[in-house]
Amino acid sequence: MYLLYSIIISSFLMVDSVLHANEFSYEFPEHKSVKSYDSNQLASNNPIEDTRSEASCIPTPGILMGIFDGHGGGACAQVVAKRIFKYISACLMSPDQLKEYLQLAETNEPMKLLKTYNDKVQFVEDVRDIYRNSFKLFVNDLIKDTNRSWTNVHEALEKAVLRLDDDISREALTTPSGGVNMKTLSVAMSGCVAIIAHINGPHLNIAHVGDACAVLGTQKENHWTATKLTVEHNIENAEEVERILGEHPTTESDTVLRMDRLLGQLAPLRSIGDFRYKWSKDIMQNVVVKVLGDQYLPPNYHTPPYLTAKPEVNYHKLTPNDKFLVIASDGLWDVISPAEVVNLVGKHMSGKVTLSPLFLPRRNMKLGEIEEVLQQRKESMKLKPKDKNAATHLIRNALGGTEFGIDHGKLSQMLSLPVEVSRVFRDDITVTVIYFDSDYLGHCPP
Repeated sequence: MYLLYSIIISSFLMVDSVLHANEFSYEFPEHKSVKSYDSNQLASNNPIEDTRSEASCIPTPGILMGIFDGHGGGACAQVVAKRIFKYISACLMSPDQLKEYLQLAETNEPMKLLKTYNDKVQFVEDVRDIYRNSFKLFVNDLIKDTNRSWTNVHEALEKAVLRLDDDISREALTTPSGGVNMKTLSVAMSGCVAIIAHINGPHLNIAHVGDACAVLGTQKENHWTATKLTVEHNIENAEEVERILGEHPTTESDTVLRMDRLLGQLAPLRSIGDFRYKWSKDIMQNVVVKVLGDQYLPPNYHTPPYLTAKPEVNYHKLTPNDKFLVIASDGLWDVISPAEVVNLVGKHMSGKVTLSPLFLPRRNMKLGEIEEVLQQRKESMKLKPKDKNAATHLIRNALGGTEFGIDHGKLSQMLSLPVEVSRVFRDDITVTVIYFDSDYLGHCPP
């Protein structure tokens, strides 16, 4: 009996260890519309192909949160996650700020564009220099662009994503020796979808490319509403299908989209990288095929580009009723609905207060007021979660949840699948839950 008990306890501890391994939480000390965030990711691929990134802009106001879901390897997702926020920050800077950035770039005290959180990725020296030079060229181009509106977040997000995509292409095809840089080529050959949130006061802009998703959790009179702020770029998006078919001759109408995929191969219909679907046929044959082989030339490759990195940008003005935003890779949305996600996070918000000691909100409270606090605490105990981190809570419920609660056996099985079969049952999952400050949103200027 003791042995059985020990095995059960060990199983629970193993599950918790796996789920908590990559979680991260941060509370913003400044009084802003974003109060805090929780994030986590769970690998299915080895190595994981998802990446996440979070930062505050320094020269300009705003917080950036992003999730990048790679395919064909994780190289593109890692590079985009590390670079894209700088591109966005630059697009929001005035010409004078950009000039100052270039002046300080070569000094011992360069201008910092971002305050990053949970940033553990560092580029190796040779590609770091390539990326630094590309960014300087971009800054120079921004200074010369007299038509851009550096206060337009929608324009900034679109310009930043498209320029980074162009730079990834150029870096893969251009080297001082005239040959091929296999590191930058591998980034260009892989790809990623992306979802990026820029939050400044009550202004929320979401840029998305591909099939990641953003869902807003709104509370009115104790009722939770889930609102999708994105529409996936995949075969189920009729407008997207119509757009792609309209960009190619009718003679290709049976080959552009086959088996619910682009050219029968790629599921997302927009992505960053993936230049095997963007480069000219001449480049594919004379560069890619010569270096990597015929298998890298997609079938029925007649009128490229077949793929775009242009993000769709949506705006939402936050209100005090908007309590949180969930952004996640499709690994989460494949197994749980937006309504379930919002309901889970909403209940988690009510229940997680019980994970900390009870403190009275103020001194000299009357007995009736104390009784009310205790009654609220008692109600919250019914919703007490196992995880303090809401992203972890979502992953636990996505993989092990049932209508009767968490099925530990099911959860343990999903987490212990061998690497070679795990991808058949679930994808990499990356989740960020962003909490808004209702008091701030109720009083902040428009």
